[in-house]
Amino acid sequence: MSQTAFVQPTLEEIQNFEGKYPKQLWYLFLVEMWERFCFYGMRGVLTIFMADQVLGLALSDKDANLKYGAIQAFVYAFTFIGGIFADKILGFRKSLFFGGTIMIAGNLIIAFSPQTLFYLGITLSIIGTGFFKPNISSMVGDLYKEGDSRRDAGFGLFYSGINIGALLGGALCVWLGKYYAWSYAFLAAAIVMTIGLITFYYTKKHLGPIGDSPLLNLEDSKRKSREIMVYVGSLLSIPLIFIMIKNTAYTDMFMYTIGPLALVYFFYEMFKIASPASRKKLIAALIFIVFSIVFWAFFEQSGGSLALFAENNLSFNLLGLHIDPNVVNNTSNSLFVILFSPLIGLLWVWMSGRKIEPNTVIKFGLAFLFLAGAFYTFYATKFFAGADGITSLNIFTAAYLIITIGELCLSPIGLSIVTKLSPKHLGGMMMGMWFLASAYGQYVAGLLGAGMSTPDANAGLPEKLIAYTDGYYQLAIYALVAGILLIVISPIIRKLMQEVK
Repeated sequence: MSQTAFVQPTLEEIQNFEGKYPKQLWYLFLVEMWERFCFYGMRGVLTIFMADQVLGLALSDKDANLKYGAIQAFVYAFTFIGGIFADKILGFRKSLFFGGTIMIAGNLIIAFSPQTLFYLGITLSIIGTGFFKPNISSMVGDLYKEGDSRRDAGFGLFYSGINIGALLGGALCVWLGKYYAWSYAFLAAAIVMTIGLITFYYTKKHLGPIGDSPLLNLEDSKRKSREIMVYVGSLLSIPLIFIMIKNTAYTDMFMYTIGPLALVYFFYEMFKIASPASRKKLIAALIFIVFSIVFWAFFEQSGGSLALFAENNLSFNLLGLHIDPNVVNNTSNSLFVILFSPLIGLLWVWMSGRKIEPNTVIKFGLAFLFLAGAFYTFYATKFFAGADGITSLNIFTAAYLIITIGELCLSPIGLSIVTKLSPKHLGGMMMGMWFLASAYGQYVAGLLGAGMSTPDANAGLPEKLIAYTDGYYQLAIYALVAGILLIVISPIIRKLMQEVK
C-alpha cells in the first residue's frame, strides 16, 4: 500500500496560520522546555556546589559568586557568537542541533566526576548553549509575518515553556545534588537535553524553510567545508575557554573585549542598511538591550548571592510546610511565571481594549520598579531574623513574587521587541546581542554578589545576613532610579521605534 510522502510547508503557509498559535510553536515550546530544564537545573546547583566544602569545589562565598558570574557570563556571551555563525553559515537548525549535542557531552563529563572534570564540562556547556539558545528564539520570531499582532502572545507561550523547564530542572537537580549526589544532578540535565534534541529531530520537518542554512545557494562541498570549519573552530576554542573560566582575571579581560567588539560589529551592520527607519529601530533595540543588562545584573542574584542566602539564612518553613529553601529559590520564580504570565497577558489585553495599555518602554520601566520593590523585600527579611541569623522563608518567597511580575514586564516582551525591530538578515545577531546583554548582567551579578559577601570566610550567619540584606537595599535604590529614568525618556525611544507595536 502506498503512503503519501510528507511535504514540508512553505514559509507563507506557516505564517498564514489560523487561530492564536501556529502548530510549529508547540514543537519549539517542547524543545526549549527540555533545554531550559537542562540549563536551569545546572544553574540552580552551580553556586552551592562550588561552595560545598566537602563534596563540591570548596570555594568561599565570595569566590563562588565570582565564579558563578564568570560561568554565566560566558554562557550568554557565546550566544552572540552562535547567533552570528547561524546567520552567516550554519542556519538556525544546524546550530541548534550542534549546540544541544555539545551541552549533553558537557553535562555527562561533569556527572562522571564533578570535582575533577567540572571546568571541562562547563566549558562544553558554554559552547553548546551559545549555539542553541539564540537560534531557537529567532525561529519562533520567523513563525510570524511582520506586523502580526499574535507575535507577543506566541513569545508569551514560548516563555511559559522556558519556565516549566526551569521549574522542573531547578527542583529536581537541587534535590538530587543536595540529598543524593552532585553527579545525579548533572546526569539528569544531560538526560532531559537528550529528550529535547530527539524532539527537535522528529519535528523539524514541520518547520519548512525556517532555520535553513543561509548558504544553500553554494555548492555542497563549499557549504559543508565552511560548516566543518565552524565545528572545528568551536572545539579548538575549548582550551581557551577552560583557562578563562578557571581564572576570573581572564574573564575580566574577555568581558572588557567582547562588548566593545560586539558594538563595533553592530554599528558596522547598521550602517550597511540603507533605510534610516531601520537604523532607528536598531538603535531603539540597542537601548532596550543596554537597560536589560542592569535588570539581569540584579535579577541574577538568584543563582549567586540569593542561592547562598537561601542555603545559610532561611528557615525550612513555607506556609507551614517543611521545604528546602534552595528548592524555593530555584523554583518559585518559574512557578510564579507559569501562574501569572497568562493573567498579566489578559491584563494587557483588557487594558488595550480600553486604550490604556502601557507601551513597551513603559512596561520596561515598570519592570525596574517591581525589581526595586522585590529587593527592598529581600532586604526586609533582616527584620524577621532571629539571633541565629535565620529569617523568614515566607518573606523571601513574597519577594520572588514581586520580582516575577517585574520579569514578566520585561523578558518575554524583550524577546518579541528585538525580533520586531531587527531586519530579518540580522535576526540571529540581534538575538545574540540580547543574550550578550544577559552575559554582562550575569558578569555584573557575580561582582555584586561578591561585593555583598562577608570578607571573612568563617563569618557567622548573623554577619552574613547583615552583609547580604544591606546589599539588597542598595540594589533596590539603583533599580528604582533606572525605572524612573526609562519612563522619563520613553517618548524618545518610541520615536526611534517608528511606532512599532
